[in-house]
Amino acid sequence: MRAYVTANNGDDDAGAVGERLLQRGYELIVLHREDHDAWPALDDADVLLALGSNWSVYWDHVAEPVDTELGVLRKAHERGVPVLGICFGSQLLATALGGHVSRAPAPDVEIGWFDVVARPDAPGVLGGRWFQWHYDRWTLPLGAELLASTPSANQAFRIGRTVATQFHPEVTPSIVARWGGQATDTELKTDGIDLPSLLAETATCGPDAARRAHALVDWFCDEVVAS
Repeated sequence: MRAYVTANNGDDDAGAVGERLLQRGYELIVLHREDHDAWPALDDADVLLALGSNWSVYWDHVAEPVDTELGVLRKAHERGVPVLGICFGSQLLATALGGHVSRAPAPDVEIGWFDVVARPDAPGVLGGRWFQWHYDRWTLPLGAELLASTPSANQAFRIGRTVATQFHPEVTPSIVARWGGQATDTELKTDGIDLPSLLAETATCGPDAARRAHALVDWFCDEVVAS
């Protein structure tokens, strides 16, 4: 089974999500957004996994690779190929399927560990304390079922065999450390991030989050892919 992973060059670690897909027998094939011209047709994809990014879907200078990925995700959805989009991946899916992505006002920017609440009729595996690092948020595409949210943003939706999560179930301590290390001191200060505290909380929350990420992948495979 083939799971194509779309990601940015240098930020293509699928973490706990990729780990569980491998355990379930998937081969992970990474496609870098910067090299979109070389992407194959993806006709043999069993699953598509769109990871996060430090891009925004509305940035003019990345419009070409964004448009390419929007087309790929839209086609996969229309063909019934199971798709899981995470953070930027969820924003791409929202855009591709008719929703809208915009910058969140400063009070609603979520960076760190936040409690996500699953809707009463949604899979419980989507709820819990999940890692977030995003400046944008999306509106629900027409026909999508909202599965989870925080007071600041929608957090998960499903349309058929397409699932999106604004939060990051894939994160590991090494991923968070890399993201924190890539942020400038000005960015950290502006966003009110104390990096040592963030890494310490990640070390505490990480093991349980990894277990729940595996459970989320199991739900995706058993209920969404198999549907």
